[in-house]
Amino acid sequence: MSDTLRAAAPSRRTFVAALGFPTIVPASVFGQSAPSNILQLGQIGCGRIARSHDMPENFKHTSVARYVAVCDLDSVRLADGKQLVESTYARRLGSDKAVSVKTYSDYREMLADKSIDAVVISTPDHWHAQPAIEAAFAGKDIYLQKPTSLTIAEGRQMADAVKKTGRILQLGSQQRSDLHFRLACELVRNGRIGKIKEIFVGLPEDPGGDEEKEMPVPPNLNYETWLGSTPKVYYTEKRVHPQTADPRQRYARPGWLRCEQFGAGMITGWGVHHIDIAHWAMGVDRSGPIEISGTAEYPKKGLWDVHGPYHVRAKYSNGAVMYISEKYPNGLRFIGEDGWIWVTRGRYRAGEPEPGKRNAALDAHDTRILREGIKEGEIRLHASPQNDHHLDWLESIKSRQEPASPAEVGHRSCSACLPAHTAMKLGRTVKWDPAQETFAADSAANATLSRPQRAPYGTNAVLARHGS
Repeated sequence: MSDTLRAAAPSRRTFVAALGFPTIVPASVFGQSAPSNILQLGQIGCGRIARSHDMPENFKHTSVARYVAVCDLDSVRLADGKQLVESTYARRLGSDKAVSVKTYSDYREMLADKSIDAVVISTPDHWHAQPAIEAAFAGKDIYLQKPTSLTIAEGRQMADAVKKTGRILQLGSQQRSDLHFRLACELVRNGRIGKIKEIFVGLPEDPGGDEEKEMPVPPNLNYETWLGSTPKVYYTEKRVHPQTADPRQRYARPGWLRCEQFGAGMITGWGVHHIDIAHWAMGVDRSGPIEISGTAEYPKKGLWDVHGPYHVRAKYSNGAVMYISEKYPNGLRFIGEDGWIWVTRGRYRAGEPEPGKRNAALDAHDTRILREGIKEGEIRLHASPQNDHHLDWLESIKSRQEPASPAEVGHRSCSACLPAHTAMKLGRTVKWDPAQETFAADSAANATLSRPQRAPYGTNAVLARHGS
């Protein structure tokens, strides 16, 4: 259902009931061995983002869901993941309720485990779409780290597979569950600053790096599978993730984030967060821009070859124009005919009586509109329980209702960033058709919609096996 529900509209639960679907979650949603209807989770990828974000967020909800399995193709990270889950639950639940966590080096074996209800996919970008599609066909609900995919074609395949199988997928666009971002979008939707004219989006950038010599593949890493559908290239540590005995450095920011072979750089890495919010505010989160121009600086040599400084201009059918650059402050500034709203990450709201605060996470031309909030009968957007993105996903699994950032919406945020990347690479304006997800009569731009997939990996091979 659309997020643009008004107060007088029926609730999603009422709507679902009217269609004849059950509002009481069936027992089949839970794993065969699930105690007291607690969701059984599997973790695919036990690296930096899993340990620092996804796993701790799910650990908070032991009464709703618990990890029973972890998977990684680096055996050191796999052992660390198992230890993290078991030690965390021993502290939270007590040693008398300690759990023994299953380990997998191949996520497909995890997906075949019928006792697992849902999986959290915290892998590198080039390993997002394929396991998400396979999880959907295996009957698992999915929490997928952003961005949805390496290419627009893969993202469309993923969104379609989730729809076809009826699974619940939440993209890791957690700003949708943040109170400040939601309020900013609701204020824009309800006309507090008039018709939107411009949106300025500030994102980070990545530095380049030197060439790196070939190194022996560590015995603990299945590098062949790690490369997945991307071309086969020699191993060097800075292309993958740190290999060190020091646990404090083992989960530092990995080098693959700066390699175009595995992702598009900050335009998708952070872009999906803020562009998703811009789309939510404008009510175009199942569509996208119609014209994009872009420029970017790219390293002339070196291992790390994602874009450096960049500038993007995206035009929408409603007349709004969005500007994206690392030169702007990290966040979004909505400029309307009657005023402006600024939002970024943080806790402080402008106008609150907190002496010493300087940088507001939520601000406006007139802070009274922030204090007044949303009135009865006005548009209200999806509100995650406890403003918690992971809990929103878990509750959606049980209710079978759409989460804050479902597959189609997540794909659309990514499929706005990737055309921007195309414009940056080509250094010119491209015309984008969000309905058809193609560039109008532009062979050079359309060539970027997909990439060759190295057998036996890739979304195409998965869909062929499933006859899709």
